[in-house]
Amino acid sequence: MILCVWFVIQERRREFEANLERAGLELESEDKSESDDRKTHYLKIHAPWEVLATYADVLKIKVPFKESDIIPKAQEGPQEWFTRPFRLPDNIMTPEPDYFTATFDKSKVDFFLIEDKETFFPPSTRNRIVYYILTRCPYYKEDRKEKDKTGIKRLLNNGTYTSAYPLHDCRYWKKSQDMQCESERFHLYKNWARFLCFYKEQPLNLIKKYYGEKIGIYFAWLGFYTEMLFFAAVMGLICFVYGMLSYDDNITSKEICDSDIGGNIVMCPLCDKKCSYWKLNSTCLSSWQSHLFDNEGTVFFAMFMGIWVTLFLEFWKRRQARLEYEWDLVDFEEEQQQLQIRPEFELKCTHSRFNRITQEMEPYLPLPSKCARFCLSGATVLFWTFLIVACIMGVIAYRLAVYAAFASVMKDSPTSKIQLVGSLITPQLATSVTASCINFAIILVLNFLYEHVAIWITDMEIPKTHLEYENKLTTKMFMFQFVNYYSSCFYVAFFKGKFVGHPGNYTYMFGKWSRLRNEECDPGGCLIELSTQLVIVMAGKQMVGNVQEALLPLLRNWWGSRKGRSHPECTYSRWEQDHDLQNFSQFGLFYEYLEMVIQFGFITLFVASFPLAPLLALFNNILEVRVDAWKLTTQFRRPVAAKARNIGAWEEILNVVAILSVVTNAFIVAFTSDMIPRLVYLYAYHPGSEATMRGYITNSLSFYNISQIPLDNQPEPEENPSWFNSSTFTRCSYRDYRYPPGHKNQYTHTMQFWHILAAKLAFIIIMEHVVFVVKFFVAWLIPDVPSEVKARIKRERYLVQEYLHNYEVEKLKFQLSQSFSLSTETASLLPSSPNKHKVLSQVI
Repeated sequence: MILCVWFVIQERRREFEANLERAGLELESEDKSESDDRKTHYLKIHAPWEVLATYADVLKIKVPFKESDIIPKAQEGPQEWFTRPFRLPDNIMTPEPDYFTATFDKSKVDFFLIEDKETFFPPSTRNRIVYYILTRCPYYKEDRKEKDKTGIKRLLNNGTYTSAYPLHDCRYWKKSQDMQCESERFHLYKNWARFLCFYKEQPLNLIKKYYGEKIGIYFAWLGFYTEMLFFAAVMGLICFVYGMLSYDDNITSKEICDSDIGGNIVMCPLCDKKCSYWKLNSTCLSSWQSHLFDNEGTVFFAMFMGIWVTLFLEFWKRRQARLEYEWDLVDFEEEQQQLQIRPEFELKCTHSRFNRITQEMEPYLPLPSKCARFCLSGATVLFWTFLIVACIMGVIAYRLAVYAAFASVMKDSPTSKIQLVGSLITPQLATSVTASCINFAIILVLNFLYEHVAIWITDMEIPKTHLEYENKLTTKMFMFQFVNYYSSCFYVAFFKGKFVGHPGNYTYMFGKWSRLRNEECDPGGCLIELSTQLVIVMAGKQMVGNVQEALLPLLRNWWGSRKGRSHPECTYSRWEQDHDLQNFSQFGLFYEYLEMVIQFGFITLFVASFPLAPLLALFNNILEVRVDAWKLTTQFRRPVAAKARNIGAWEEILNVVAILSVVTNAFIVAFTSDMIPRLVYLYAYHPGSEATMRGYITNSLSFYNISQIPLDNQPEPEENPSWFNSSTFTRCSYRDYRYPPGHKNQYTHTMQFWHILAAKLAFIIIMEHVVFVVKFFVAWLIPDVPSEVKARIKRERYLVQEYLHNYEVEKLKFQLSQSFSLSTETASLLPSSPNKHKVLSQVI
């Protein structure tokens, strides 16, 4: 462990270092004249065996006591030839032998397999122990009890030290010159962090050994998630290809594009004043595009993803259970809850109470203070949530305002002269793309601001343990991100085009005075716009995230190490090299999880609108694994090792998203796509005796007399196209199921509307129940912990008890024999007496 300091606040530094030495740590100082900038002073900290053994006992660290006698499953088999290219060498995959482990007990040192005390505790365990001491060591004199003056974190905050970090073992591009060094960082870079290794398995055991279990479990989860995405991506690609191959069977689009059908249907203006009458065949291209995602395969894929997400979560639980056993994390959570109390909690809680379990006084937060902090926290979260909603309302107002402008500017199709993409640009597409880009920019700004707010709120609540702190911060950040990233997609999927009214009685966003008429969907539906929104936000987030993760640390390190990067290793010391790297903060993994969980929401909540979303996520994650590995290995200081038995609160969040995704996809298929209206027409309203989709377009449109359109809703004369003549065209069409003018119930909904609504609700109920039944059956069928792991855990616990019992018995026998020998020798030196047998019997 290295402490990098500037010579400031000498008193604090002296007292802190003196207290570290009293705690048993060994300190070694480097002269600042030997550093690359001749200003920085380095303090090296070493932990001797006595300190490591003492705190390993306190922290209940598990260590080996017997080699494992369980024979691993043979990896060779018929598929060996196929998996060989993806494998890594055995010494990289399993850098340590398999042992049975038990909780370390300093009084039973000879019980454990200790060959060399210097290497018995791995580096990750050593730096974890040292950091545990640093966070609790005071920097006041023994005769002064200033409770708040404790821990390296406060010394870093007040400038006494500039940084504290454990050392990497070598440079990442070459092995260490020290032959006793294992050069694990070099092996990680060579076999894991390079992008050319993207098809290789991850060396999870080596990652765990070098960085600790918490980082290891993240990469295990990310790798497993990426593997499962492959199946979803393949199925999504098949559904997309099906949509392309079924182009020729799409009678609906053919009717829209037909000059005799769609070309003779005049549609009502989509906005007031600036929007003109238009012909239905002008949406020919968008109807073909919509068919790529809005087809029969959409329903199947939505149901498939409901099952896939269950399989993903259940198989991950099994994978996680294996890692818990292999990495000795089975009983870790209870220990963490009891032992890993945050120093901030101990400092800020001035009240104490008696704990009946530990029989000791412990700090606690009074209920009135806890309630006040909770209320303030909740109010802050609500304020930021309403701020997001207000921004989304602003984007919606933008969409309504600029649509009329785009429609007016593009009425003569000036963009058609643009090569390749000119014919694709429509007022709807221009509005959707620009609004999505603005919304994405707002998302990035709000994220930047809220990150600091969420940390401040969580600190204000004073969580007791590190686990509780992470869970509270995770919940707050995800709630905010959920609203921030998904609200625009929810608007397009479930609100746009649903509350527009009809000609003569349109609905306005803020009332008629605002002149912001609610948006309508294209005749092909809003699904294509939802796909556009999803692609822009999802792909934009992934691109910005990868640039931030890879480029920014690289530039910062390049600038920070410009003075020493040309020095040879003999003069450019290991601690100086690491000091020039970026600091891996306590929120480093938090943001990685958050990024992936937000992506998980995109590919599950709205996947029915864009089956290629899992494919995009797969490509991103293949890159993400290597980018995260590369920056952790090459651009960041070695983080302090931490333990975690699972992915924490993220697992519950994934479960909630998985359940919600079934509901959202059912509603998307029912209300956003055109699937249900087409099916109702096909089986109940088709003309003639043969089920056909011919005539669906005409059937799905209602009519309104142009002469009855209010003046405020009519387009200005100069906005109308040259082909429009009010004497020739007496009525316009709009997308709805309403009785025509002249009917006794004119402009009210027809029975077909209610039949379609009933079919939509019935579909939602049926799809949800089918998917949920299959989900719960699959979850019940797949046990969370494999039977093999259960047997191993039971065997290890049995062996621990058996070996400890034998150890205690042998130790007692040895002590008795020693006592008996000593008594015999003593008795032989004394004169014979009648009490000799009495003394001997007492010893025995």
